[in-house]
Amino acid sequence: MTSGIAALWSHRTSLRILVRRDLAVKYQQSMLGYLWSLIEPLGMGAIYWFVFGVLYSRDTNRHLGDAADSYPLFLLTGIFAWMWTSSALSEATNALTGQARLITTMNVPRQVFPIGRVTGRFAEYAAGLPILLAIAVGYAAYGRIELGWSLLALPLAVAVQAVLLVGLALLLSAVNVLMRDVERFMRLVIRVLFYATPIIYPLSLVRDADLPGWLKIAYELNPLVGIFQLHHAVWYPDEFPDARLLATTVGVSLLVLAAGWWSFRRLEPAVLKEL
Repeated sequence: MTSGIAALWSHRTSLRILVRRDLAVKYQQSMLGYLWSLIEPLGMGAIYWFVFGVLYSRDTNRHLGDAADSYPLFLLTGIFAWMWTSSALSEATNALTGQARLITTMNVPRQVFPIGRVTGRFAEYAAGLPILLAIAVGYAAYGRIELGWSLLALPLAVAVQAVLLVGLALLLSAVNVLMRDVERFMRLVIRVLFYATPIIYPLSLVRDADLPGWLKIAYELNPLVGIFQLHHAVWYPDEFPDARLLATTVGVSLLVLAAGWWSFRRLEPAVLKEL
């Protein structure tokens, strides 16, 4: 794995070119271009705010605590991070099958292709950070949130999420070449994960629910739970995951990265033969 990382670093220029190409191709026939990476999460945020912030505001506010007065910021923080997750997983799954000619002709580590999809979607996520910051500053000016040391949770959240997504991208991209049902299966998994992760609702809602203890433990084994708690903790320090949840999140994410890297290397000969 160490030698593989060194090889990737030596081909970082190729990775950068692939990311730029993917972004250019994705938006080349669009009038609004990169603005779509902002319009979609903002539109989703408006819909969920209307449902849970207006129609069901009484139930929502009871569990949000300090975030109740700035629920749109809570929503958008989760949705922007989720768009990175869902897009990266969807596009990384077919990163090899959709670029077979490049993979068989370019002399670069094949890991570059799924990692490039994760990196490209991160660029779209990063484009939305100024919007989140502007909204947060607005709420801070009215005293609804306080900006301080909790901002340091953002780089930690991004780093852990990147580790998890790279591991999943490597695993899914390789397996999908050999079993094309993976791509269809992931569509269902992504939908389930959206509601099985504290994106539009706080984690306390699950912890206080009348559910079996084993189900709550299984829920928190999902590394996205801790990752999204870190994202929310940027503006709401009380949302910062406890030591057990943070250790679980980091540990599972590193395990997924190692498993994804190992699986990709083991399956690479079969993948190239299939392509």
